[in-house]
Order: sequence, then structure tokens, then C-alpha cells
Amino acid sequence: MSKKKITVIGSINMDLVTITNLRPQVGETVLGTSFSAIPGGKGANQAVAAARLGAGVTLIGCVGADAFGQELRSHLMNEGVSFCEVKNETKKHTGIASITISDHDNSIIVVPGANEEVTPTGIEPFNETIAASDIILLQLEIPIHTIEYVIKIASLYNVPVIVNPAPFQPLSMDTLEKVTYITPNEHEEKMLNEIVNMKEKVVVTKGSKGVSIWDNDQTMNIASYKVDVVDTTGAGDAFNGALAVALAEESSLKDACRFATAVGALAVTKLGAQSGMPTREEVETFLGTYEKGQETLT
Repeated sequence: MSKKKITVIGSINMDLVTITNLRPQVGETVLGTSFSAIPGGKGANQAVAAARLGAGVTLIGCVGADAFGQELRSHLMNEGVSFCEVKNETKKHTGIASITISDHDNSIIVVPGANEEVTPTGIEPFNETIAASDIILLQLEIPIHTIEYVIKIASLYNVPVIVNPAPFQPLSMDTLEKVTYITPNEHEEKMLNEIVNMKEKVVVTKGSKGVSIWDNDQTMNIASYKVDVVDTTGAGDAFNGALAVALAEESSLKDACRFATAVGALAVTKLGAQSGMPTREEVETFLGTYEKGQETLT
């Protein structure tokens, strides 16, 4: 089977990760136990996740002319991701995410930097790439008007689009109508009031509680997999990258979510977003040995 063409348009960051036993309160200084600079950004995370699962992945985004940018370009090439670089007209620095991990959970502050250069004008030279894709995957760490532009172009060429609405920004009804699937977590779902009449498009990720979809006029919950959690950073990105791969390979939504849930579970067993993304072989081995949870109808 030839590789499916997945185009990810989104953010590319360097994640600055601090692990601490005690999360600081306002005005408080605490000691950390370790620090790492790890490639990240929701767009890049999802691109690497899809590439490791065997897809032909193109990432459209922007980094700075700094040391982080140089390192991230090399990293994407090593991961087998084709990087279509938007011109950095205002010479902004590479985006960073400051991540604090404590008690197996994380808090994140993102400084977008060069990600703000991913504008419709910057995307326009890559319209043919969008048109030739089997599926488009978007997140909201780039300007919202760029998201709307990409969805419009994809719609013109009948290319399916998955939108991961994180971090949350409002989306117009016109934009939502053109989206194939939208993948909020439970918090984001509550803010997406516009989608109440679009249940068939919504895939809700619920962490350890699994994933909810609309199937045969009722809500179906697809159970999660029990694993030893090391770092939850990038779990949602692993899920979304895997969902795009499975749907591009023409799996049903239910089967695609089962597959993506397994990928997300494996991702949290390692430190770091991209470094934790599993390969296709690892996922197939995991699914072959794990006793699957049963779907429950509510």
C-alpha cells in the first residue's frame, strides 16, 4: 500500500521542559529535578506522530533563523517529515513552549514567535500541496484566519480536514461546516457551543476515560488503554496524528479512534512529546497483546 499524503499545517516549537516534585505557587521558587530542550509544537508533534506510523507527511510552518530553528529543521528531516517553510518576513524567533511537569501532569506556556508568520499569504505558495493531500490536519497555535483560509482551500478540492481546536479559539459556523472532523478535549467541547447540531463531526478525547464519538444516532465511548504514565505532553497530538493516518487509510471512524487511542496511550509512556511517539510496529505489537476494552453505549 502506497503511503497516504497527510499535510499538517501548524506550529513548530522547542519545548523547554522542567520536571519538579513540587509545582511552584505565585511568588515561590522551588528546585527542579531535570531540564531538557525537546522538539515540540502541536503541528510538528502531529506531523512526527503521523510519519512514525508510516504516512507520507508534509508539514507547513515557520521557524526562526536561530539555533532552535536550525535544530528543528534537522530534526524534522531526520523524522522523515517534508518541511515546507513559510517565509519569516519579520525575522521572529522560533516558537517555544515552557513546560512544567509535576505529579505526572503538565502546565504549558507557549510563546508563538515565528508561528505567527504562518499567514494566508505565507500558505498560498503551498496550495497545490494542500490540493494533492489525502487529508489535512490543523491545530490552533497559528493565526485563526490562516485556519479558515486552509479549510476554504481544502474544501474547494474536496480534501478532508481534521481540526484539533487547541488551544481553544472560536471558529465560525461557516468554517465548522467545511470541517470533516473536529477533535476537542472535554474542556474544549464545552466551549464549542456551535457544534451541538454537528455531533457526527465531533470526536471528544477524554484522557483516561477514552474517546466519545457519535455513531448510529447515539454516543459511543471507546475505552482507553491502561499504561504506566510518564509524561502526558503530546498525548492529544499523538491521537490526532494517528487519527489522520487511519482515516486517510479509509478506516471507519470507530476503528480509527481505537487505533489513535492506542497510539496516545503508548505516547504517554515516554518523556517528551515527539520522542514519545510510537512507530507503527510498536502500535501493532501493543494492540496484538493488549486485551481491548469494550465500547459502551450511553
